[in-house]
Amino acid sequence: MRPIAVLLLCLVLGACATKYQEMGFTGGVAAEQITSDTWRIKARGNAYTGASTVQDYVLLKAAETTVAAGGSYFLLISSSDASRTGVIVTPGQSTTTFSGNHAVTVTTPGDASQYIKPGQDTYIRVLQGPQQGALSASEIIQFTGARVKRS
Repeated sequence: MRPIAVLLLCLVLGACATKYQEMGFTGGVAAEQITSDTWRIKARGNAYTGASTVQDYVLLKAAETTVAAGGSYFLLISSSDASRTGVIVTPGQSTTTFSGNHAVTVTTPGDASQYIKPGQDTYIRVLQGPQQGALSASEIIQFTGARVKRS
């Protein structure tokens, strides 16, 4: 019975991961134009989103932005980790029940759980044609786009 409960919990929590969507309260992805050919791609996940998923979101948004800007390739200029961490503290509690002259106290200890919300900021340069080190926007859309969950 316990393995089934664990499996159901994993499925429910997996459904809570940030999907590929515009930036919102639970995370997402956004592109901001910096110059005529340079863009900042920002991606944020929630505590149920994996770091590799956020990286896929950045690559896919970079490719889509490249195509929308009239390019077919892009260069990764720089990238930085924008992950955030925190701790959720759950207080403990004690419950005492009385039966005549007997008292029984049950104590549940508190808990502290650390979480990581992955994030990434990447700068790209949109290119019209191939260049050494450039990524093909159409290939990123084809391969990375196939594994990205959309909202």
